[in-house]
Amino acid sequence: MSKLLLADDHDLVRETLADYLRHQGGFQVVSAPSLELACRYYVDFGPFDLVMLDYSMPGMDQLKGLAQMSKLAECPVALLSGTAPRDVARRALRDGAAGFLPKTLSPLDLVAAVREMLAGDVYMPLEFLSDPKQGELGITLTPRELDVLQGISAGKSNKEIARDLDIQEVTVKLHLKTLSRKLGARNRTHAAMLARDQGLC
Repeated sequence: MSKLLLADDHDLVRETLADYLRHQGGFQVVSAPSLELACRYYVDFGPFDLVMLDYSMPGMDQLKGLAQMSKLAECPVALLSGTAPRDVARRALRDGAAGFLPKTLSPLDLVAAVREMLAGDVYMPLEFLSDPKQGELGITLTPRELDVLQGISAGKSNKEIARDLDIQEVTVKLHLKTLSRKLGARNRTHAAMLARDQGLC
């Protein structure tokens, strides 16, 4: 059973989310009302498989709280928010967050997002990916890397991309590794997000 640490200063929201995760997802959940207590609970009750922090609770100081917990935790750290705009979500992921979860997610979507992050993927709602920022960051990908990136962004598997491009699957993996390094992506989901964000796809 995966063990989660959930921190939110709003008692009702915190306990509602914890209840969703326990009953809909079968997770073990420890909850805290502040960043300070979340850090203490991580030490006292850890290890955890995932930490979720409310973006606007006491002690967070915008994204400094994410950095503080990420330094302490030996597991993915994600942000929760009911109000943070897209640019905050994007900056959070660039700073290493495992995901950004709006509090408006349905119980089933919340559980699915948590499972995605536990599997090593980066989670961000589709509506946050649909309006990428404009701007050239100087990243240059080869035509074949762009082909692979477009396949990933379309949700295709390595095998499907290889078939579409008439190349070997191992070649797709090599292109994926190279383009992920260029983009600074942690995995294929993160690569697709960054590609959309930078107008590459």
